[in-house]
This record gives sequence, structure tokens and C-alpha cells, in this order.
Amino acid sequence: MLIKCTKKLLDTLDVKVAKDHQESPLFSWHANVVTVNHRKTVILLNDLNRYVIVLYGLKKKDLSNIDKLIFRAMIEIFEDECINEDIIDAYFQQAGEISFSTTDDRSSTSRLNRIADWVHQFHDLLIDDRIIQSPLSMRISRMLVSAGKGSQEYLVPVQQFHKNLEALFGEPIIKCNAVVLKVTLDLDDFDVWRRLIVPVNTTYTVLHNVLQKAFGWQDCHLHQFFVYRDQKPVNMSMINHPSFHREGYIPTLNIVSDEYAFDYPDELEMVWENGLKLSEIPFEHAKYTYDFGDNWQHYIEVERTIDDFDCNHPVFVDGSGDTPPEDVGSESGYKNFLYIMSDQEDEDHENFK
Repeated sequence: MLIKCTKKLLDTLDVKVAKDHQESPLFSWHANVVTVNHRKTVILLNDLNRYVIVLYGLKKKDLSNIDKLIFRAMIEIFEDECINEDIIDAYFQQAGEISFSTTDDRSSTSRLNRIADWVHQFHDLLIDDRIIQSPLSMRISRMLVSAGKGSQEYLVPVQQFHKNLEALFGEPIIKCNAVVLKVTLDLDDFDVWRRLIVPVNTTYTVLHNVLQKAFGWQDCHLHQFFVYRDQKPVNMSMINHPSFHREGYIPTLNIVSDEYAFDYPDELEMVWENGLKLSEIPFEHAKYTYDFGDNWQHYIEVERTIDDFDCNHPVFVDGSGDTPPEDVGSESGYKNFLYIMSDQEDEDHENFK
């Protein structure tokens, strides 16, 4: 594997530079170092498909082992892409040991600079306590980019990367563990639910985004998840507590979407969802609450698991019922909304419409 470094990166690293080293573009990457939030950040860009790897907050000891770190980052991110482990092993067997050289392509250097801008743009995906930035790398690798100078065509790097691997190894490359979820919006007089298949390496942040799309919400408010364990008789005295479960399951963890939530601690353990995967906090029963004013509660049940799911993204399977509009005022407000919408003579009909 060949890493073509900018002069700025080579000045940062203590590595031997290979002379006249040629490599297949699939196993060749351009690399640069930039500063993000006062931290050294290394960006790698594949020469064939423009896939991106981001390493963040590197210190001297990390830079001295950059070759091992690059291998570890690629393995982790490829696994998060749901690439079959056998394909990952075969890729690195063909890639061989890492060699370093200087950049030889101004276009790739320009692309690295553009990616640096995207790193700043998607800074909310950065995970402070991790060097390997999988969610950010995967997000940038899904950006539409020009196929080349003067070309009128565009490509998505991750899709191109998958095509390259399939062409090289001659078999489907996606295989992962997944769960089938039934998610029910807690409404007394309406039947609103969705069934989804979600890879277990999906982050809770992505699951939030999926639930927003599946239920038609507009992501205008805060949200949180609760994870549950053993079932006991329903404790009705806790009905107004945010973690209350209508089936009596006992809450074990509160997964929050905003760091400010830690300013208001509760007896229940609280963790931040940023970068946290379903595989790290698995569950059979969970609850997703959106909009703490209207308090839309979504009960999540794992119906079954799939060991060989062939998609690397969540999939909508089935569902029923319309979601109330944003800011309608909980279920009682929704009923009032429907009553007014059914009467064209009502003075509030046009406003509600």
C-alpha cells in the first residue's frame, strides 16, 4: 500500500520515503495533515475511488506509529461499512506493507484541501476521544464529487469503492449483523408504527435520523433514548417520569443527544450518543423520545436478528398510520387538529391547513 504524502505531512512524520514506487490506484492513497480545533488531523484519499479516511487529534506517539494507525483505521471503517471480513482480509493481503512517497498529483492535493473544508463543515460528527473518525469518514465518502477534471459526470466515492472491490474479488462484499425493529408511536387512539432493518454497527445518531425519516418528523427538537432490561409489574407512580415504560420494563441507561443534558443528572446512568453504536449498547426493548414538549414516545422492540444482512444501511420494511404534525401539542392537540381539519367552516381551518 502506498501513502503519497504532502510535504506538510512528510515534515510532520518521521518515515522513510520510497523512490519511484508504483502501486495500483486501489491500494494507493494521497494524504495531508491539517489543523482542526487546534488538533492535528490526517486526511487520506483513495486514488481510484476518492474514499476518505479521517484521523483526528493525533499526538507525537500516534504519528510515530502512523502506518499501524492507518491499517487499524481502515479496518475499523471498512467494518463499519459492513464490508465482509474475508474481503477486508483479502484487500490488505493484496495491499501489502505501507510505503510512503511524495505527492505526484496536484488534483489530488486540491481534493484533499476540499475535504479539509468538509471536515470543518461536518465538525459535529467529530468524536473528541477517538482518533479514528468513522462516522465523519463515512459521511464525507457519501458526498457527490466530480468524476475528474473536465468531466460532466459525478460519482459517490463509497459506491465506487464497493464497485472496485466487487470487480477485484468477484463476489458481493456487504455482509453484516442486523436487527429487525418494530417502532410504535405511543398514541392511545391511533395505530402508528414502522418496521425497520438496521445494521447493529449503526450509531444511535443515525438511528435517530432514520426514525425522523420513517415517522416524518422534521428534526426540530431534542431527543433521547432509553434502554431497558427485566420486566416487572407496571409502576403507575412513575408514569410521568421520562423513562417510564408502559410494559413495566426497568430502565438501565439514558442515551442523550446533547451535552447540556449532563447538567441535569438523574439517578439513571446517562451517556452521550455521539459515535455510540447499537452493537456497543444492544437492547431488546428501548424507547425513543422526540420533542420534550409534545413528548412523542416511540417504543422500540427487537423482533429478530439477521446474521447475513446484505445492506450496509437501514431499510424500511413495513408500517402503518400517519404521524402527527410537528408542534401540534401532543395527542390531545392532534385530535383537536384533526377535528378542525375535518370542518372547512371552522374559523381555524385555513390556519391549521
